[in-house]
Amino acid sequence: MTTTRYPLATSTWDQAEYDALQRVIETGRFTMGPEVKNFEQEFASYFGSKYAVMVNSGSSANLIAIAAAVANPNIDLNPGDEVIVPAVSWATTYFPIHQLGLTLRFVDIDVDTLNIDPQLVVDAIGPTTKAVFAVNLLGNPADLETLAAICTEHGLVLIEDNCESLGSRIGSRYTGTFGLAGTFSSFFSHHISTMEGGLIVTDDDYMYQAMVSLRAHGWTRDLPADNLIFPKTGVAFEDHFRFVLPGYNVRPLEMSGALGREQLKKVPGLVSGRQQNAALFAERFAGRTDLRIQKVAAESSWFGFSLVLEGRLAGRRAQLVDALTAAGIDSRPIVAGNFARNPVMSQLRAVVPAELPAADKIHEDGLFVGNHHYPIPSELDLLLDTIELLD
Repeated sequence: MTTTRYPLATSTWDQAEYDALQRVIETGRFTMGPEVKNFEQEFASYFGSKYAVMVNSGSSANLIAIAAAVANPNIDLNPGDEVIVPAVSWATTYFPIHQLGLTLRFVDIDVDTLNIDPQLVVDAIGPTTKAVFAVNLLGNPADLETLAAICTEHGLVLIEDNCESLGSRIGSRYTGTFGLAGTFSSFFSHHISTMEGGLIVTDDDYMYQAMVSLRAHGWTRDLPADNLIFPKTGVAFEDHFRFVLPGYNVRPLEMSGALGREQLKKVPGLVSGRQQNAALFAERFAGRTDLRIQKVAAESSWFGFSLVLEGRLAGRRAQLVDALTAAGIDSRPIVAGNFARNPVMSQLRAVVPAELPAADKIHEDGLFVGNHHYPIPSELDLLLDTIELLD
């Protein structure tokens, strides 16, 4: 069995996280409670948003964000409408859109940034287009300023899937905060880890209250007395068991909230460490003709390092993956490659262009390796040596 020498992900915990878990254990309360509430407030403040809502995963964050936008009477987004999405992303970017009765309209990406191509977004806008669900891939900000301007000009809703890009910025503004809502993940392999977990940020009062209701059965229990969703009677016996939205049960654990509070304190250092590794990675891999590395136009938080094979390596991904595995280097496809090539597409309402050349290139010749919050010069040297030794 090969020893892993360059893992895809590692723990960011120390004693503070274990102490936080013990603190929750001693209270005897394990479901969503004050630790979650405090984490939400601290998270929103850190990233410059009015509100944050925690759920049990980044996948659920996408679901709740889209569901709240559909429920919002101030947002023109209804079953049958089209939502523009990039052709390269994870499954849970797409599934909530379909599950809520909306239609996916796929557009290609920029092969250098791996993010949605704004000009293709403009070209794809039709009479039933109502939203753009932008993805910030592998820590790299999409061109959110351009996308926001496009959405404003055409009367579209912008939502961000920022699950891979916590801590990335355009200027002084964090990704995840450019649209109506932005989603984050705190799964183990992401920038911060709360075991499982996800969050949505928004500045919109209705969105916030709708998400609070939707994450816990669609009831009014957790809403303020004076809320925008449904009037309360003031009688707890009634208000705690009144269902007003078609909700879910995606509540986080109290342990996850406590972990998040400790992890949030470490975000500056965690992101800085990844950025220092990225500078070394760019230096080591600059100017090569056999692979293309991700171009970054803003401040990336560098979830991982993508490699798109070209020249002598084009068409040889399987051979390279075998060599990496033998050397103890973990690697993965770039998210899910061209998602439109997955068998599940036959079950989704989707409009797909006849050609998606950039996404296809990623699908066939793309892979990524991990990044970490601590220095990895020897791991990057191992990666480079393994690639150069490939005949």
